[in-house]
Amino acid sequence: MLSKAIQEALNEQIKQEFFSANAYLAMTAYFEDTNFPGFAKWTRLQYEEEIAHGMRLFDFVHARGGRATVYAIDQPASEFASPLDVFEKALQQEQRVTERIDRLYELAQKEKDYATQIELQWFITEQIEEERIFNEVIQTLKLAGDNQAALLLLDRQLGGRQAQQSEQSA
Repeated sequence: MLSKAIQEALNEQIKQEFFSANAYLAMTAYFEDTNFPGFAKWTRLQYEEEIAHGMRLFDFVHARGGRATVYAIDQPASEFASPLDVFEKALQQEQRVTERIDRLYELAQKEKDYATQIELQWFITEQIEEERIFNEVIQTLKLAGDNQAALLLLDRQLGGRQAQQSEQSA
């Protein structure tokens, strides 16, 4: 059984996962509009991944005898200066998610909620990977600079991303 504090914190994290999903969908719209189909595919898969993360927490709350609450989600930014700007903002969003997951894990430790700690360990590992990937893309975009050929090559490369198996079955 979840404590009230844990349930509220998990519900807030569900909201944040869906906000992240919407942010990636706004990024997808930007990339579609600026004719970067590979970046658009990549951010759309990020959108789907964030939906799966939110639903994973939603299901966890119910599996633990709690009740998931659906909160209103703020509108994400939808205007960007460049692909680099998009990925820098995305990294900042991922870093905020990491901070929230860390605080949630600390609360689970304080409450001696071992099941939630185990569930959150998956999210901690996921966030390490997310931040690493975003940093790599940002560094590549910085190297590309304003070189259109390099941007198109990176667009093509990121467009080759496939959905992860866990995302496909979620």
